[in-house]
Amino acid sequence: MSRLPTPITVSRPPDHRRARRRRRAGEAAMAWSFVSPAVVIILGLSVVPIIWSLLLSFQADDLVTPSRWVGLDNYRALAQDPHFSQALRNTLLYTALYVPASMVIGLALALALNRRIRFVGLYRTLFFVPFVVSATAQGVLFSFILDPEFGAANAVLHRLGIPSQGFLTDPSQALPVLVAVSLWSGTGFCLVIYLAALQDVPVSLIEAARLDGAGRGQLLRHVTLPALRPVTVFLLLWQAIQSLQAFDLVYVTTKGGPLGSTTVIVYFIWEQAFKNATAGYGAASAYVLAVALGLIGLILQVVRRRLQGASA
Repeated sequence: MSRLPTPITVSRPPDHRRARRRRRAGEAAMAWSFVSPAVVIILGLSVVPIIWSLLLSFQADDLVTPSRWVGLDNYRALAQDPHFSQALRNTLLYTALYVPASMVIGLALALALNRRIRFVGLYRTLFFVPFVVSATAQGVLFSFILDPEFGAANAVLHRLGIPSQGFLTDPSQALPVLVAVSLWSGTGFCLVIYLAALQDVPVSLIEAARLDGAGRGQLLRHVTLPALRPVTVFLLLWQAIQSLQAFDLVYVTTKGGPLGSTTVIVYFIWEQAFKNATAGYGAASAYVLAVALGLIGLILQVVRRRLQGASA
């Protein structure tokens, strides 16, 4: 009796695509489990407050009673508010004095310290240390130094035969004095950035210019400064944003006085929102500042692209 042949079974090949999809889904789930806390924090501390403050700028809110919708009334009031106009002028003047001065002094110090001199590391550190000091500490320090009656500054001026100055208590001197205090700390940042950029200037260009008979002034004008254009644009944007957002130093030293001579935009926003309890009005002024910062960033971005196109 003949035996029947054994049936042949064909096993299906494993589905690699399905396994790959499962692996990717597991990896994505694991990644989101790590990223989700940071996403929640970002949404809760940045995106949600931005949207909420934008809605608040169209409302009248005293932080106590229920708010009511007023549309563009807050923005119309800003256009007619003399205190806002004064704060805007003070901010623009502060920016116009601080930004170019910090960049020029920072560049000059970087050029002086970009040499092989004795104790150069110590000098670089000493110029940078004020930058890491908080604005609050700076304000407390210079409030003592510039005190009209007991400050060290007037004591030095008295020994030199110069009459005592009001400094932070004089409306004509307060804002320039705040600019000087800001330069004491903010110049160190420009120094470090320019110093790093100077060390990246091609040595071959400098040597070629020297072989052609170029002096120090010509080297600076035709070789060094063109190589520093991208860094200069970055510092211009950074310093402008920092100066437009000045608050800590003003709050600690003058609180916007005397006679509103040092009231800047951010201090005006804080004063309206928390001191005068007009949160909607403060939010509207904050968005005016945000639009100004956005325009400055856009303009400098266009300038940077044009400079890159010209250099290419």
